[in-house]
Amino acid sequence: MNNAPDHVPLIRTTRGGFAECVHVGSIAVVDADGHLIAGVGDAHGLNFTRSALKPLQALAFVADGGMGQFGFDSQMLALMCASHGGEAMHVAIVRRMLERIGAKESDLRCGCHPPSYYTHTSTSAPPGARFSQLHHNCSGKHAGFLAFCRLHHQPLARYLELDVPLQQRVRASVERFAGERDLPMGIDGCSAPNYAMPLSALAHTFCQLALGESPELAALAYAMRRHPDLVSGTHRGDLMLMQAGAGDWVSKVGADGVQAIGVRSRGIGIAIRIADGNRRALHVATLAVLQQLGLIDDPAGTPLAPMDEGVTRSYRGIAVGTVEPVFSLPRLA
Repeated sequence: MNNAPDHVPLIRTTRGGFAECVHVGSIAVVDADGHLIAGVGDAHGLNFTRSALKPLQALAFVADGGMGQFGFDSQMLALMCASHGGEAMHVAIVRRMLERIGAKESDLRCGCHPPSYYTHTSTSAPPGARFSQLHHNCSGKHAGFLAFCRLHHQPLARYLELDVPLQQRVRASVERFAGERDLPMGIDGCSAPNYAMPLSALAHTFCQLALGESPELAALAYAMRRHPDLVSGTHRGDLMLMQAGAGDWVSKVGADGVQAIGVRSRGIGIAIRIADGNRRALHVATLAVLQQLGLIDDPAGTPLAPMDEGVTRSYRGIAVGTVEPVFSLPRLA
């Protein structure tokens, strides 16, 4: 059965003045009651949340008093919500989290990849560098999963299996915020269960997160806003967005073209999906949404300037094309 969202063109690239690529997707903007106030494409369509789900994956640990039980601080909570760059500061905090709960790197089940720091900074790893699961962008989330298991005296080895209390709690949280049951489930790149939500529900989730509508959500939002460098890392979009928001926005990217933002002062949530997962298109679409909502003006000279990828350049720096939004946000209410 085809249940793909009914996406529409959002971003077009040109080369030599001729249209070259079109990136389709959808956008949802909701108010504090979850009402759709602006949207493009299939604003209620189901999309995998990927790493934008991380605040909900940390929610049960916070709600059950895990922070106080293990002496976790806001840096550690930020890492539980992070898709970090594997920088020294990230690795050190995840290592401390494991030490606090009496776990080891080998207890993690996220796998290993080279730190994304090198990709985002266009640098190379030092010769002979070796990496562990601590460098995986989801290691903080997985350390939080292990901490939940310790808190409830559950075995560590099975923490990713669907029938364990941890993953049952995560699913219940997702269903509550989605307002739906029987959501599509898949396995994320870090081997953790992940869920598809209506795009508008993801936007509403981040609105509630930004507003701190429960003590647990307030704690998560505080950690993310206070430590955006831990939630993402050097030259990363979520760091730029939360710096630009100056304590007003909470932001989380998800792999394959997902961006969620909550804006406390406006009481709104934003969710964007680029269907082919193109990161450049996602950046341009995100800035266009923020501009059309009146949240930013020209990104030049702001923390968002590196996300303004509206000009395509050759490796010699010559402007050869454009990346431009082809949508306008109709106001629905």
